[in-house]
Amino acid sequence: MTDRFAKNYAELRDDQPLGTRSEIVTGPVADWATDFSHLEPEWAADPYPILDDLRQRCPIAHTDRFGGGWLPTRYEDVAAIAYDTEHFSSRSIIMSNFRPPRELAPVGGTPPISSDPPFHRDARKLLLPAFTKTAVGRLEPATRAFCHSLIDGFAGQDVIDAARDYAQHIPMRVIGDMLGFPPEDGPRFREFVENTLEGVNLPPEERIARMEQLFDYLLEQIRDHVANPREDLTTYLVDAEFGGQKLAPSHVAGTMALLLIAGIDTTWSAIGASLWHLAKTPADRERLVAEPGLLPTAMEEFLRAYAPVTMARLVKEDTHWSGAQMKADDWVLLSFPAANRDPAQFDRADEVVIDREVNRHAAFGLGIHRCVGSHLARMELRVALEVWLERIPVFTLDDPSAVTWAAGQVRGPRTLPVRVG
Repeated sequence: MTDRFAKNYAELRDDQPLGTRSEIVTGPVADWATDFSHLEPEWAADPYPILDDLRQRCPIAHTDRFGGGWLPTRYEDVAAIAYDTEHFSSRSIIMSNFRPPRELAPVGGTPPISSDPPFHRDARKLLLPAFTKTAVGRLEPATRAFCHSLIDGFAGQDVIDAARDYAQHIPMRVIGDMLGFPPEDGPRFREFVENTLEGVNLPPEERIARMEQLFDYLLEQIRDHVANPREDLTTYLVDAEFGGQKLAPSHVAGTMALLLIAGIDTTWSAIGASLWHLAKTPADRERLVAEPGLLPTAMEEFLRAYAPVTMARLVKEDTHWSGAQMKADDWVLLSFPAANRDPAQFDRADEVVIDREVNRHAAFGLGIHRCVGSHLARMELRVALEVWLERIPVFTLDDPSAVTWAAGQVRGPRTLPVRVG
């Protein structure tokens, strides 16, 4: 079994067919309808006015950046493409200047999120037992204790960075524990997340080097688990079988990369955005402190209004879609944040209504790739907010201009200084 994981990332990559690279284009956007980029500062700072404008005048925007791509902004288009696995492939879900080869389908680099049918169904099924409500429930006491320990560490501080010193640590610890990784490696996880999701426009050799760091770390952890098996997700994936055979090394490492990157940044961003909203909206904060039973409903509204995740697809063959002439291998950015703010789908779509009763938001995605970890994310978000509001019921933005947001396909606060008490 050890031999199965003997190769490093560079050697595993050499086994794969070559993909294609497009020219890196950066700089200010001329017109969001014809030149959009989700990596520019104004998008990171506040994408919602841009998306609202596009929804009205050009519901499916286009860009020549990243080798060509599309951005639907209406809920009905986002949903239709998310469900359409016949015309759109998931073999890469990060829109970048590199398109993996078509031969990578139906598995993709980070299964099951990068997998197409029919492979996807069984690859996803492998993960389901670890993310049931019951399995997640077992993680809640440790998560709650960890949140308390983080807040204990703030004693005597008037200003706390709620993103960097609180929100980000919670999913790093939870996912790290689930995978059986050393708790002290948390800071490395943050680096991996930022390299993967925000380093999209780096030169190819630098991007490859950064991905190499991530996958070589994962292979090192896998080898340690092969030598010292234990009760965690890494050992489970090492031992798992698919079609009567052990998983390929690239499948094991790719799934672990998915859990580490997606499992951390999405939840960290959701917790941070929720605390940002409460810090700047005293009426909502005071109401939740007075009515803690409202938190699960409010939480769904934070997920709708500040949905962190945008997913990408690749067009399989030239296709005409709702007025857009999409070419084979064009990117499509599935903006769940845009879908969640569509007034055709949600009443008062641009308002945060913490007691909104009917809330069929798309924050966890739509279609076959709906987030497998949604129970876990909801538990972490609920516990993080419960503990914070119990321990720090009064807090405001220390300096609104000091809040920074991540660029790329997962958006959440990166720095969030709040004044407490």
